[in-house]
Amino acid sequence: MEFLGLSLLASIISVIQILINAYMWVIIIAALISWVSPDPYNPIVQILYKLAAPAYRLVSFIPTRIGSIDLAPLVIIIILQFISILLGRLSQGI
Repeated sequence: MEFLGLSLLASIISVIQILINAYMWVIIIAALISWVSPDPYNPIVQILYKLAAPAYRLVSFIPTRIGSIDLAPLVIIIILQFISILLGRLSQGI
């Protein structure tokens, strides 16, 4: 029974890591799209911005602007990568 619990926990951690990686891509794509002037009524652009907005709000208290360059996506990706690595190390210890 203990093996089943450990396998379930390892599977949950793997799914969380996959979701973190997918969210990192959402942040990257939203940052790249912000460099051009996309159609704000495009449904894909709206979805990307709505998905990325909570992460941007979480790092909004950190000064991430250097001139006209916003480093918020980089900060978000570093935080997500840290969480992913931490979860990977925890799953190895299981």
